[in-house]
Amino acid sequence: MGIVKIDDQLHEEVRRASTVMCRSINAQAEFWMKMGMLAEANPTLSFHEIVKAQMATADAAPPQPMVA
Repeated sequence: MGIVKIDDQLHEEVRRASTVMCRSINAQAEFWMKMGMLAEANPTLSFHEIVKAQMATADAAPPQPMVA
């Protein structure tokens, strides 16, 4: 485990997003780092495709679309 130095404004954005996403600040930052790393490794995939692939890797059922 280590310490990552980030800009104060980015930390505030992580804090706000973590509240909305019901994650800790660390979990939100980790999620963004992981998704960014996966996006760089798979530039032709959309965010949703990356999430779907990660769900499949975890053998988890993807959430069903919301019906309006």
